[in-house]
Amino acid sequence: MSAVAHYIEEEGVPTTGISLVRENTLAMRPPRALWVSFELGRPFGAPHDTGLQGRTLRAALALLERTDGPVILEDFGEDAPPSAPEEMEGLACPVPLPRPPVDATSDPVAAVAAEMAVLAPWYELAVTGRGGSTVGLCGLNMPAALAFLGTLLAGDAAPPAQGLSLAQTVRFATEDLRNWYLEAASARPGGSAAPRALADWFWGETAAGRLILRLHPVCAASPDRALRALARGALVPRTQQHRI
Repeated sequence: MSAVAHYIEEEGVPTTGISLVRENTLAMRPPRALWVSFELGRPFGAPHDTGLQGRTLRAALALLERTDGPVILEDFGEDAPPSAPEEMEGLACPVPLPRPPVDATSDPVAAVAAEMAVLAPWYELAVTGRGGSTVGLCGLNMPAALAFLGTLLAGDAAPPAQGLSLAQTVRFATEDLRNWYLEAASARPGGSAAPRALADWFWGETAAGRLILRLHPVCAASPDRALRALARGALVPRTQQHRI
């Protein structure tokens, strides 16, 4: 879901917001929006960083003064600072993951499937402990979602999930894959880790992260305009795009 903080002035003055999910904002077309690269749930950046929070808020409110609309979407030029080192301690996956494939001939889908088989007990433990899961946005089970992404990566026609466009299916399938991994990681012994540490683990050390990174140029070069927009926005977080 998009985390959007709205500010509504008197009637007739445009609404402005701060959005963490760029493509949702593009679809909704609010009169004014500021896109930020912060972690989901932190639309103003890092906690207790009043300087960054103030700059973010001022940048959003400044959009109300613009007259070149009717729709304006601006990118905020700052990233939140990394979490403090003490918050990042403890991220040690309790099982040895196979290393992601590093050559173009390796089967990325098989690598993810093998990795998920190792992590499956921790995912089930997380679901039991939480009483539910955030996985399931695209309406496909994980093997089907993984097969869909593999078909797209191979350059073949990949039919979208029922009721969704192709870009929506890619978006939700990749989010399901990422959330599956992060929920599995949350069940490991040894305490919790900062969100940035978990993101670095997913994008930098897992076959699933590598699979999505390999999908990025495929989507960016697609004739489907919505897929190209997905590549520019929500497919890979800005804080992880150095890995592309």
